[in-house]
Amino acid sequence: MNGAETRASGSPYAPHTADERDAMLEAVEADSIAELFDIPDAIRFTDEFGIDARSERETRRLVRSILGRNENLTELLGRGHYGYYVPSLVDHLADRSEFLTSYTQYQPEISQGFLQALFEYQSLLVELTGLEIANCSMYDAATALGEAATLADRVRETSGHRVLVPDLLRKERRGTLENYVAGTDLIVESYPTADGAIDADELAAAVDEDVVMLYAENPTVRGTIEERLDAASELATDADALFVLGSDPVALSLLQRPADAGADVVIGDASVLGLPTSYGMGLGLFACREDYLRQVPGRLVGVSEDATDRRAFTLTLQTREQHIRRERATSNICTNQAWVALRTAMHAAALGPDGLVDLAKRGVTRAETLAERLDDLVGVTAPVHDRHHIREFVAHVDQPAPAIAEDLERRGFAVHVVGEHEVQCCVAGVPDTELDAFVAAFSEVVR
Repeated sequence: MNGAETRASGSPYAPHTADERDAMLEAVEADSIAELFDIPDAIRFTDEFGIDARSERETRRLVRSILGRNENLTELLGRGHYGYYVPSLVDHLADRSEFLTSYTQYQPEISQGFLQALFEYQSLLVELTGLEIANCSMYDAATALGEAATLADRVRETSGHRVLVPDLLRKERRGTLENYVAGTDLIVESYPTADGAIDADELAAAVDEDVVMLYAENPTVRGTIEERLDAASELATDADALFVLGSDPVALSLLQRPADAGADVVIGDASVLGLPTSYGMGLGLFACREDYLRQVPGRLVGVSEDATDRRAFTLTLQTREQHIRRERATSNICTNQAWVALRTAMHAAALGPDGLVDLAKRGVTRAETLAERLDDLVGVTAPVHDRHHIREFVAHVDQPAPAIAEDLERRGFAVHVVGEHEVQCCVAGVPDTELDAFVAAFSEVVR
């Protein structure tokens, strides 16, 4: 295109000149671009956006100035979002054009490398969970939980409509679950917890033949290690309900394998590896028993042989997806989380089995050490729960928790307020020197 030609007004990024646009409109026999869109008058926007046109350089400068106003806080937030250090080789490898420009691996003959990486990701989840099937296209932990509920509704042989979740479940995750089951006969109910873990007696009273799915988390959202998974599994089995467990790859490298605890499905967020903390962008973990192979939502990468008997990888069982046969689909998820799963697999491979376990152990010992240091402060009790923890814990403060959090924020630290006198602290991804400064700041605000 001749650079001297005038581009279409309204956007400096438009790839076509006015003459090119007019030629295309003439080819489709349309007088204007507006004719190409059937937008009802009732919802048509006719006002001005009030956004001045800027060059790319001006736009970058504006965005940098806005982002520069963000406060540079040391985050000890956790509760499902963990910012582990990601080795630089993950960025260098994942940013190769073969991966970044790939959408979906429909053509296996030209996507063998990517498909193999995803197969390795699935294999990682299989090894960590002890379950036979894992996929690589869940949005995040919340949607994976919703998919587990609809799967339970499809495979349960007897009637039932109750989905039981712990009362500690994050409201955002529960909200997504409730959206998923809206329009079905399923209802979401909570069962009590005690001291940050399952209350076995109360759970037993809540489970009956109407329960289609029982959900538990290990570790819990408060960082506690669940000790009554066996009781929950037995109750689910007796009620002919699916036992679904929430976790993540770092915790799973250290904790009891979900399959050994009787889990039928494992969900969670796998982006604790391969991605920095993003508070929204994630990678849903979904693994299950082989019995549910044809009911698994999302995509699976399988291994077979080509015409010359060489090992080959391909997407498999795609009839479960809504873009193939909508009336027979198991889910409306039809997306590609492959690049994020690729990063997770790369990070896990870089750590290796021993490195992954060491990372998890550090989460246990560093959380324990920080809790002990805070507990030594006057007016602080940590941890609140008399249990083992990983990565995070809840501390009781004699002063109002919101005031403590505000004072800590003014000193450069962010924590969660989880009760009138409770704050939650997470050590994942926080350097030891910053933890020293955090303890010093905490000692000042509780005086």
